[in-house]
Amino acid sequence: MPRTRTVERSRLVPHTIDGTTHLVLDRYKEELPLPPRDWDRIVLTGVTAAAAVIGVASILWSTASIGSLLDLVVPLTAAAYAAAVVFDLAWLTCMALEWLARYDQDRAALPRVGYVALGIAMGAVGTHGWISGQFAIGCVAAAVSGLAKALWTVVLRHHAKPLDARTQQWVDAERAKAGGRLAMVSVRRELTRAEQAVTAEQAAISGTSGTPSGEIPEPPEDNEESPEATPEPALTGPMTMADAVRMALSCGISDPEKVLSYVRQVANANAKEESVLRILRMERKTA
Repeated sequence: MPRTRTVERSRLVPHTIDGTTHLVLDRYKEELPLPPRDWDRIVLTGVTAAAAVIGVASILWSTASIGSLLDLVVPLTAAAYAAAVVFDLAWLTCMALEWLARYDQDRAALPRVGYVALGIAMGAVGTHGWISGQFAIGCVAAAVSGLAKALWTVVLRHHAKPLDARTQQWVDAERAKAGGRLAMVSVRRELTRAEQAVTAEQAAISGTSGTPSGEIPEPPEDNEESPEATPEPALTGPMTMADAVRMALSCGISDPEKVLSYVRQVANANAKEESVLRILRMERKTA
């Protein structure tokens, strides 16, 4: 007899009282057959769990062995065992990266250098047994890490789903496009910081004086005969109204309307005419 599961469903049905009909909610139960057990998935889950338990046991064993070896020369025991953890965490980290790249064989190739870290860890465990006078036991202990790594390699290969060449190229193109957008976020943030730094620097310099310290602007040539040829002062960035008036005068601009236009252009777009004229009169008196 096939296994079933009970599912509660609902539907709208007409219900009439005194000649008036309304749709009301009717709840009912339905027996649905259960799909057969996916024994392949169950077995794979069990194997993965077993590999995880073996990996944890391998870490504990090799950490205790290598920590005891390093403790012979390191004054601080905690430091010796902390360093011992690195040996196994190195190849475990490489396996985790290989798992993340299980759909891309090219990217999964580099994390397989974890075998080097595994070999170093096994050598350290064997050395501890040899120093302790139990070389055979040290070899058996070193095999624990080797078996754990070998089992995880088999599990990872079983989980890996390599893509065909065309699909892999499509994935690489999409990954590159997304990576480019992500990189531009950082680049735009960097450019914004640089532009803000330049603006702040210019404001700090122009806020103290209209001209660089120690420099006197050269007086312009006499252009009274041709007012249209009067050169416009250079835009030096944000400055005070007084600095703008002095800059205009130093460039030979004495017409109040032109001075006011220049002040509004480089200092304050809302500068009042009477304020500019007052500063202009003060500058002419002190000249």
